[in-house]
Amino acid sequence: MPETAMPRPDVPNQTPNKENREMRWIEKTSNLLDNAIRVPGTNFRIGLDPIIGLIPVVGEVVTFGMSAVLVFTMARHGASGKLILKLLVNALLDASIGGIPVLGDLFDFGFKANQRNVRLLREYYYEGKHQGNAWGVWVLVAVLLVAWVGLVVWLAVWLFRWIAGAF
Repeated sequence: MPETAMPRPDVPNQTPNKENREMRWIEKTSNLLDNAIRVPGTNFRIGLDPIIGLIPVVGEVVTFGMSAVLVFTMARHGASGKLILKLLVNALLDASIGGIPVLGDLFDFGFKANQRNVRLLREYYYEGKHQGNAWGVWVLVAVLLVAWVGLVVWLAVWLFRWIAGAF
């Protein structure tokens, strides 16, 4: 286990520390984004991610930014390169597919990338899974991220021109 890893819950008499507070913050923020509101009459829960995602383009950028903050917080606490890559893929899938009108909104209600990422983080810290280095893939991730942001900006400009041309 990395020396900056979150404390294990099965070890007795651990005192609360910064890592415990960070883990609680990660879990609460993830819950707010993915599961904060129970749909009346059902057991289905939604969070702010799919609600904010209903705003075209801007919603996905905002929710991706919030997910990225969670991922970087996890990275700061010693998550492996392999784990960080998995976390970013979940966040990018959520933002990319979530940006598709109607279909993406339905995807956002079910995918819950932040909850998936918290589960991966727990598996890493408490079960020793997802170990390893992924530095060779980081360049690809950076290029894909820049391309994704460029595509979002291009689509926003195109959409603005299309709307402006309709009037």
